[in-house]
Amino acid sequence: MAELTLFNRTELTMRLVAKLTHEEAVVGGIGNTNFDLFAAGHRPQNFYMLGSMGLAVPIALGVAIAQPERGVIALEGDGSILMSLGCLATIGTVRPRNLTIVIMDNGLYQITGKQVTATGTNTDIVAVARGVGLANSHWVRDHNHFDEMIARRFDEGGPVLLAAKIDDKPGAGQTPRDPALIRNRFMKGLGTGRGGALDG
Repeated sequence: MAELTLFNRTELTMRLVAKLTHEEAVVGGIGNTNFDLFAAGHRPQNFYMLGSMGLAVPIALGVAIAQPERGVIALEGDGSILMSLGCLATIGTVRPRNLTIVIMDNGLYQITGKQVTATGTNTDIVAVARGVGLANSHWVRDHNHFDEMIARRFDEGGPVLLAAKIDDKPGAGQTPRDPALIRNRFMKGLGTGRGGALDG
């Protein structure tokens, strides 16, 4: 794999949230991924995964299938996506046009002690995604490339997987640890349920 640009997860997440103008659903994986999402822009259409690795992409897939006219974005770390590679194969088969997957790859299980992941050694997650049928999978080249891919129209082809090599800086915030409140608020944001005290 050629030398890749190194990004900061917080900055990329802020750029992504700034592009959200159509009530897109955003599912943040555990740890720093959802901490940054919460800090970048707390909104009813955000779902913050707590405690369960590997579930951001499967949840986003379910939302994309259930609401095909809504843009859906999964934000996931490399350690978590390695736990749910089978879901990438399912997405490569189902091919929901409205789903975008963003992998923040620092090659580490950062929160548990910075143990090295497979992507930190010999696994190229973009090559894996292409191998299971996600032809529109790319390493992020620069900020403009990231902005263009996030702002894409569904009819330009989907699903899309973007992977960005990031530094190991910690997340910018801390998500409230109330699973029921997060669930209810997200359901209201998608027009399928009642919200809670974090509305606003």
